Amino acid sequence: MKKLIIAFVFVSQLVAAQSKGTVTGLLTDGEVNNEPLPFANVLIKGTTIGTSTDFDGKYSIAVAPGNYVLVFSFIGYETIEKPIVITADKTLVVNQKLSASKGVTLDEIQIQATINKAKASAILMAQKKAVSIKTTIGAQELDNKGVSDLATAVTKATGVSKQDGTNNVFVRGLGDRYNSTTLNGLPLPSNNPSQKNINLDIFSTDIVQLIDINKIYQSEIYGDFGGANINIVSKEHVGKPSLEIGVGSGTNTNLSGNGNFYVQDGPGFSGFYNNKYPTNPLSSYAFNTSWDKTTKSPIGADISFKGGKKYQVGEEGSINLFATASFKSGFKYKEGINRGGVNAQGLAFTDYAFKAYDYNTNTTAMLNLGYKVNANNKYHFSSLFINSSNQSLDEYSGVINIFDNASNGGGFVRRSTFDKTTLLINQFLGNHKIGEKIELDWGVAYNMVNNVIPDRRQNMLVPKDNSDPTGVKTVSDLAASDNHRFYQDLTEDEAAANFSASYAFAKDSEDLFKGKITLGYSGRFKKVAFQATQFNFQILRNINQPVVSENNLDDYFNQANLANNYFKIETFRGDASTLNALDPQTYSGNQFINGGFANVEYKFTPRFTAVGGLRFEHIYQDIAWKTSLDPNGAKDAFAKFEFLPNVSFKYEVTEKQNLKLAASKSYTLPQYKERAPFQFEEVTQIKFGNPDLDLSTNYNVDLRWEYFPKSGEVISLTGFGKIIQNPINEVVVASATNDISYLNTGKQATVFGAEFEIRKQLFSVDGDFANKLSAGFNASYMYSNQDFDRFKIINETKLNVNFTNLEGKLTGASDLIANADLTYFREFNETSNILGTLSFNYFSDRVYAIGSAGKGDLIDKGVGSLDLVLKSQLSKRVKLGLNVKNLLNPSIKRVQDTQNVEVLSFKNGVNASISLSYKLD
Repeated sequence: MKKLIIAFVFVSQLVAAQSKGTVTGLLTDGEVNNEPLPFANVLIKGTTIGTSTDFDGKYSIAVAPGNYVLVFSFIGYETIEKPIVITADKTLVVNQKLSASKGVTLDEIQIQATINKAKASAILMAQKKAVSIKTTIGAQELDNKGVSDLATAVTKATGVSKQDGTNNVFVRGLGDRYNSTTLNGLPLPSNNPSQKNINLDIFSTDIVQLIDINKIYQSEIYGDFGGANINIVSKEHVGKPSLEIGVGSGTNTNLSGNGNFYVQDGPGFSGFYNNKYPTNPLSSYAFNTSWDKTTKSPIGADISFKGGKKYQVGEEGSINLFATASFKSGFKYKEGINRGGVNAQGLAFTDYAFKAYDYNTNTTAMLNLGYKVNANNKYHFSSLFINSSNQSLDEYSGVINIFDNASNGGGFVRRSTFDKTTLLINQFLGNHKIGEKIELDWGVAYNMVNNVIPDRRQNMLVPKDNSDPTGVKTVSDLAASDNHRFYQDLTEDEAAANFSASYAFAKDSEDLFKGKITLGYSGRFKKVAFQATQFNFQILRNINQPVVSENNLDDYFNQANLANNYFKIETFRGDASTLNALDPQTYSGNQFINGGFANVEYKFTPRFTAVGGLRFEHIYQDIAWKTSLDPNGAKDAFAKFEFLPNVSFKYEVTEKQNLKLAASKSYTLPQYKERAPFQFEEVTQIKFGNPDLDLSTNYNVDLRWEYFPKSGEVISLTGFGKIIQNPINEVVVASATNDISYLNTGKQATVFGAEFEIRKQLFSVDGDFANKLSAGFNASYMYSNQDFDRFKIINETKLNVNFTNLEGKLTGASDLIANADLTYFREFNETSNILGTLSFNYFSDRVYAIGSAGKGDLIDKGVGSLDLVLKSQLSKRVKLGLNVKNLLNPSIKRVQDTQNVEVLSFKNGVNASISLSYKLD
């Protein structure tokens, strides 16, 4: 009897299931261009039957035949009710658009909806729906991986690496000159004459909502593009009103057991120092800072404040306020070897052991103000202030020059440098919808940047007797610049504007537009002014020079010894008797870029979408200079007109798989430092610009397959290729001192490679509180090759070079780049959790500079780094964090490959920091 009852129940349920009907469909977001709306609720009114939309905004509900009311809802959006009729064994399709324009306007409810759409899964959804090929890194991912600055953040993306000791970011092997950086779509100025792009490490991740890394060229982007456009989207307030205070500190293993930490005299704790040289520096000794080093306690500090609030304005409007201010400081110490001028026989002209002390600061303040008039009109104002500084004291000991200066060793060089950048960015943006077809976007910006190196000091001591390298020392008299003070000032002012208007057309059966035409304009207008003055302490040889101690240099460099004619002070123009001796070395210029563009996007079928674009750009750049390499000065200018087509295609293979193809033409513009004949002197290397440098032309193609197994997961494989005509490289030119300059080294460079990425949730334990483990891995393999043409350089420039090889790799291009991370997250209750992330980054060997005259290329050896991040939410208000970076502490090495000589070697040490934050809300 029992078996009969069980069989009856089973058959009854089977029959009932077979007689059900299905309602299915797609929910779209009327606030975000009708994009799919995930995580929304779909319910049968008056029942407990319902579901949530998936990653793609889709839903499906099985229900018995009958008349029902279907309820669509999403927190902060208008709730929609639709009567439906369900028929047995039939599928009813009901698509719906939800909008917040008529919905609830309570602050907290609207903000909770925004939080859902800002998750890492929502970022992947946007990547899936986009026709373009790009990588997006959100604030959530940055927080999970313990990333504190944007330079580190972008290296978490596929095919991106960073050059150690600099802020030069390489995308697919293409360095600083090939990339561009924008904030909210508007260009950012450089903060350093040595770079085209702003140093990303001066940006704290506290100001970032997300980072878009566009590796394909699109018409909205300025045409000066080769590797990627990195667009920073500034953070907006979400959630309840909040105020958070954070404190922290850090150290480095290299500092332990090192004894005292040394810095130069003058700059203080804050990093706002800017010392000027005296009014009559040539006729008397009037400098107010010491040549001698001072000690400092190497304990880093980190303090921050951030908060925001949303205010309701009328029935439809709101004001969103977010502000943050922070100060961070840190210490680094490293020691190793540094060799220069290695010849074809493997002999190093300069051979040093070195010690380097660095103290850096970053002060950031940002205000973001968003004003939503209504659903159709929005404004955004952003103001960002950053003051970053680096105080370095470097000491070198050994052979200064194997032929004529401390040839047996015993030489000593100290260089003390304070480098400060002050940046102010102001942006005003707007978005307007006119009906359902027309949308206007615009933005204007004015940026000011000032980079100063006030009072850099260098001293060079040599043995009084070259045959006794360990004996007493005196001041080097080989060159006037061996002992000097240097003052540099770079100002860059830039205005920029973007405007675009789009028109949607051709609705489909689901009431969605299939096509869109966009017309736009963008322009940037930059003025650059650079000046530098170097005071050389010319040591006079016709007098018996005294013994000098490296620990008491002020005993030598003073007014008494100047009066006694031990030395005289002069610039490259001359001493106090020269009329214009204090005229600085200068270069200045104007750069105007005006671009117009047109895009057409059309969805030919439900699965196939294409975008075609054209951009026309007029480029004008002029430069004028008076430098030690050309004291009389000169000027140069060029004007170019570029026609830049681009296309993108997307085919949805399945609901979870895409194929994307993109092709484009772009260019690479030479920068002011690369064109100015100014000599940038390092201790072991000199670089100078080449006024005859011309732009490069780039042809780009990408093909990507991407698969999204479920929310928050992705697997992708990308093939890419580039042809770069007239490529620019750093090359050792024919000179007695092995100087480096910038040259269009040949006719063409070719780059092709493949990228792979996977993000996967390894396990998730069901329960009231999260308990999950996720992993990510990406790798990029690339091949590059270019021809070297000596006669092209001779014909086009005033320089000469004798390449060691007839072809070679692009500078900065690693064959292999890989990133991996493992993240565990566990919630204990509603207010406490723990998160741990282990991340690894590796890049293989890459060319630093191209060799000539039988000398091998300078190669940066491949290296891997391992980081650990632990964070715990202890309570509703308190969070504790521990970061340990560079756990493997590998040796950083640069070699000259043909001669197999190690020219640079050191270790960065393991960095450890602890942080504590407290919410006041």
